Amino acid sequence: MPVSLRRGRVTAIGSRLPELVRLEVDGIACIAYPRLTGPVEEGDDVLVNVQARELELGSGGFDVLYANLTRGLELPAEEAAHVTKLPYTPLQAAARHVEEDGLLAKALDSMPVVCCTLHSQLAPVCAGIGHGRRIAYVQLPGGALPVSLSDAVRALKDAGLLEVAIAAGSCLDGDVQAVTAASALAWAAAAGFEAVVCAIGPGIVGTGSRLGHGGLAAAHAANVAAALDGRAILVARVSSADARERHLGVSHHTRSALDLCLGEVTVAWPAGLHAPDWLEPRADVDVTGWQEACAGLPLSHMGRGPAGEPDFFAAAFAAGRLAGGRSA
Repeated sequence: MPVSLRRGRVTAIGSRLPELVRLEVDGIACIAYPRLTGPVEEGDDVLVNVQARELELGSGGFDVLYANLTRGLELPAEEAAHVTKLPYTPLQAAARHVEEDGLLAKALDSMPVVCCTLHSQLAPVCAGIGHGRRIAYVQLPGGALPVSLSDAVRALKDAGLLEVAIAAGSCLDGDVQAVTAASALAWAAAAGFEAVVCAIGPGIVGTGSRLGHGGLAAAHAANVAAALDGRAILVARVSSADARERHLGVSHHTRSALDLCLGEVTVAWPAGLHAPDWLEPRADVDVTGWQEACAGLPLSHMGRGPAGEPDFFAAAFAAGRLAGGRSA
């Protein structure tokens, strides 16, 4: 299981944010996480991880900066941090966690927890909950681990539809970090948030099998929410355009996640859309106006937008609307 590294020089800086820099190394697209590997400038001598791009993975169209040899060595650890993300790997880094700094609620008191199998469901879910609610996002392992990779999280914050992003478990670089999904939900409840949306990061670990995919993180979130007296809502992954039979209609990802839900969970469903008999327990939700509510947000699923995959985004919006207390 080797790490594929290449040494190169930064030849261009594209966009720069405190948490994410898009750049080129020897003319090849690359991203950097400056809060993890330090600042980066044109001309820097760097090491980049090239493996995802060379394997032509769906989410691997760029390299990832691994170390900046010019200005990224001997970086100090975060002050007072001692809980480590990615422990005992070459990128282990200590960070403060919410368990160390804040109170954790003993129960969620029926707080809605929306559980997504894909990151692309996050934006329509938050749009469904709507403005005027304090919404927290919990990123779970199963896709990209850095929260800072997500353009959707930034767009939702700018739109006033999301307040805080929590990196749970092995996820990292959130606004705050949590050791577990359970403590992330308990912290959000104690902090006064009115709804939580749980999802994996951009991209998804997938093998084509029933149990070998990152979307099962939704079942974990639903089980934790139910155990803590929250109101677990599962987002159905729906497609009318996917060429793969296992994802056409309601995806096998949804069915496998639902099969692993041990506590009470409800699947949100757009009212008027035909649902398979096995999709239970289900709540039909009026999704009228979902396109207008999602306008201006980044909506993309497998390269298809709302016009190409209306049912996908409508189903996610339904889950948000149900969490917000509005249903058919």
